[in-house]
Amino acid sequence: MGVNLSKGARVSLTKENKGLTNIIVGLGWDAVPKKKGFFSALVSGGGSDIDCDASIFMLDNDEKLKETVYYGKLKSSNESIIHTGDNTTGEGEGDDEQIKINLEKIPSDISKMVVVINIYDCKRRNQDFGMIKNAFARVVNQKDGQEMLKYNLTENYNDKKSIIVSEIYRNNGEWKFAAIGEGTGDYSLKELQKRYL
Repeated sequence: MGVNLSKGARVSLTKENKGLTNIIVGLGWDAVPKKKGFFSALVSGGGSDIDCDASIFMLDNDEKLKETVYYGKLKSSNESIIHTGDNTTGEGEGDDEQIKINLEKIPSDISKMVVVINIYDCKRRNQDFGMIKNAFARVVNQKDGQEMLKYNLTENYNDKKSIIVSEIYRNNGEWKFAAIGEGTGDYSLKELQKRYL
């Protein structure tokens, strides 16, 4: 079992794990059970499944967006980051979406990677993260499958359309993980990207 983190925590991924190169960022969530009845369907997203999408922003040394890996572009240009694909319902145990990162292959001009989750088509479907529970992010050592850390997103995210989940960043020759957990009103990936342009 890895370390359990709370919001604001920062830990080194590589200090205690010499030779760590390949990690998996796993993200999971569950939909809050829908209430029955016509009126409740109107107020709880019209009965549509909630499709959460995990993405990762690659930022340069000025913290400007260089590249985005998401369900529509599953690999970064040099394949240092690979998204394993879209889960449209969040059903089932364990990770709902995974992003594989080869830390050694991350280009030298990339200083930070920001992991975000947004709800697909949330505006039209009238959905927000108040309809999601048990959300988490975790980091797994791909070599041995061991969970290194886990961050449970326990805040109240009512009315939030997106969450800036975590950052993985370079610091004095190490790779570190920061638990951010900031809910935002950005209703699409494009809106989230604007924060880093």
